[in-house]
Amino acid sequence: MDRFDYHDGVLHCEEVNLEDVAAEYGTPTYVYSRDTFRTHLADLTAAFAELDPLVCYAVKTCGNLHLLHELGQAGAGADVVSGGELHRALTAGIPAERIVFAGVGKSEDELREAVTAGIGCVNVESESELELLDRVAAGAGRTVRAAIRVNPDVEGHGTPQKTTTGTRGSKFGVDLERVPGLFARAIALSHVRLVGLHMHLGSPIYSPEPYVRALTRLLDLLAKLNADGHEIELINIGGGFAADYETGLAPGWDAYAAAIVPLLKPFVANGGRVVTEPGRSIAANAGVLLTRVRYLKDAGGHRVAVVDAGMTNMIRAAFYDSFHFMWPVRPAGALVPPSRSEHPRLAGLHRYDVAGPICESSDYLARDRALPSLAEGDLICLFAAGAYGMAMASQYNSSLRPAEVLVEGADSRLIRRRDTYADLVEAELALPGTRF
Repeated sequence: MDRFDYHDGVLHCEEVNLEDVAAEYGTPTYVYSRDTFRTHLADLTAAFAELDPLVCYAVKTCGNLHLLHELGQAGAGADVVSGGELHRALTAGIPAERIVFAGVGKSEDELREAVTAGIGCVNVESESELELLDRVAAGAGRTVRAAIRVNPDVEGHGTPQKTTTGTRGSKFGVDLERVPGLFARAIALSHVRLVGLHMHLGSPIYSPEPYVRALTRLLDLLAKLNADGHEIELINIGGGFAADYETGLAPGWDAYAAAIVPLLKPFVANGGRVVTEPGRSIAANAGVLLTRVRYLKDAGGHRVAVVDAGMTNMIRAAFYDSFHFMWPVRPAGALVPPSRSEHPRLAGLHRYDVAGPICESSDYLARDRALPSLAEGDLICLFAAGAYGMAMASQYNSSLRPAEVLVEGADSRLIRRRDTYADLVEAELALPGTRF
């Protein structure tokens, strides 16, 4: 699953003691395992090897340049949803032809940047966007490859409502029945080659079954488009594969592939290309968040541990009511967890509300969580934090965004420094006419 394990009662990332990481870089700090990132990418690619897919890592999941570079060097492309993410992917050295660009509200400038860079495919989400893309490409003197993001009206298994994107009425994509009309209109466009179909059901999806239903509808649509004379070169199945927030919770990539590969093998055998956009399943278990207990208090009969990481560092608990397993890096009584579970089967645990320092009532990392006895100054690890952790960090309350550290074997290195107070005010002070 990952390379975060206890050795002699202390949590390590690969061969690095996480107490040493916290001592050197402070807290809160994100820590990533290079080997886990690379192994996850390799295992996913191997599971789908019969399709020889282009694996475009979802940059929105965790977009640190150093991590993107590692994945690009290992053969991954990039799925981007903004001009900023496109800039990140290109800066990290990911070849433009391995980049796909989704997003329901791309600006004219963002489309121009994508066209100028020569990316592999733009995933179009509306009739208006298709026409704007053609005008932008014409202005740049380029022809761009595009796919239509289809809304198959399929809900992901176990997917929270806030991260469901493939059901009817969602802001994302184009309804199935309207897609043939877009292909018919695209014939008249001189600078867009409409070559593919794209879907994304949301994330996380804890069963292969929604993919089967959605792809069955997509392949029926493909047959209709072929009958109408349109040549489809590419099918992008999106991402959404689940990650293990609890041990054994998510199916393995082999389970997804066993259901998906047979459906798409005929398309590939006829010369088609398959693209997939994993993010969470690669990044989540490859990263953790280290935080330190500042204060212990009693509130209404609840034990409360106030830690130095809050919703500005990791918003998922407050925003989605998401579960993240957490445990002390050096647990009292050597209570090393046998697995990562919401209900650990260990004696001698206590119930804590784990609260952040942000001035918001919703700023909790966990409520009523069973943990070993805590003391002020204890170092706690929040697991499966690599996905949508640092990517969603903010400076609310004028907080400083945390550092990021990459571990490779017995070595660790800083890949993003912690914010400073100067970072908080730089964009406001660096203006002509500033009077203070």
